[in-house]
Amino acid sequence: MSVHLSPVIAGTMNWGEWRAKFNPTQMASIINDCISYGITTFDHADIYGGYTTEADFGLGFAQSGVRREDVQFITKCGIQHTVGNRPTKVKHYDYSKDYIIWSAENSLKFLKTDYLDVLLLHRPSPLMHPGEIAEAIHQLKGQGKIREFGLSNFTNSQTDLIKSLLHVYCNQIEFSATAFQPMLDGSLDYMQLHNIKPMAWSPIGSVFKNESEQSQRLQTLLLEFVEKYEVTEDVILLAWIMQHPAGIVPVSGSCDTDRLKNQVKAANVKLELEDWFAIWTESMGHKVP
Repeated sequence: MSVHLSPVIAGTMNWGEWRAKFNPTQMASIINDCISYGITTFDHADIYGGYTTEADFGLGFAQSGVRREDVQFITKCGIQHTVGNRPTKVKHYDYSKDYIIWSAENSLKFLKTDYLDVLLLHRPSPLMHPGEIAEAIHQLKGQGKIREFGLSNFTNSQTDLIKSLLHVYCNQIEFSATAFQPMLDGSLDYMQLHNIKPMAWSPIGSVFKNESEQSQRLQTLLLEFVEKYEVTEDVILLAWIMQHPAGIVPVSGSCDTDRLKNQVKAANVKLELEDWFAIWTESMGHKVP
């Protein structure tokens, strides 16, 4: 069964202990708000909130009254972090068959669902065995516990390694107007060639996170485009990503429902060709080659 994702994905990393600290009632409210805006896909990882956010979201989802078939849940596994109540002494990655299955089943329990729409390997490990990963994923798929399998932060060669034994649905990577390397190193070309769906984390980039010369150049240009396109700066930056032919789906990290509602507008903003290149030019600080 094919998984249909919303044009913008709600990233839950900051919804719990790591920032907003939403309680289950607040989780239920933001879930319903997102759905009313057309955001039906929710991105998780087991480590978020020190391994607590999935469970908090699950309690909120149970309160929300939303039908499971009307939403899509993505989560990631593999990072053994030195946070929360785990006995981990050194941050590392674990892609053993038993751990992948155990982690997926934990996510199912916490999210209060019978299946995950997409399960991702969170970051590549030099010690990962494709055969062992494939055994875990085939078992989870065979039991109906996951619908699609994907990767996160994997290079093309690492993807080839996994893809030799498994269908790879997506790869979630950092991509934005200020982190555009995947557009130049062949990553997005590779995903188009192999029909792998790109998702972009941190899709707004560093434009408003620092006062570098790059940020200042982009902020000046965006003020001009805000007036021209009659949308906010973040919508323009998301539209810039979504205009790439690879079909990139941005994962918004916002905890603010008004901002999420606004960001959905990006799906309907078409930047003029020279404006798209102007954003890239100001990010680079020079003309295209």
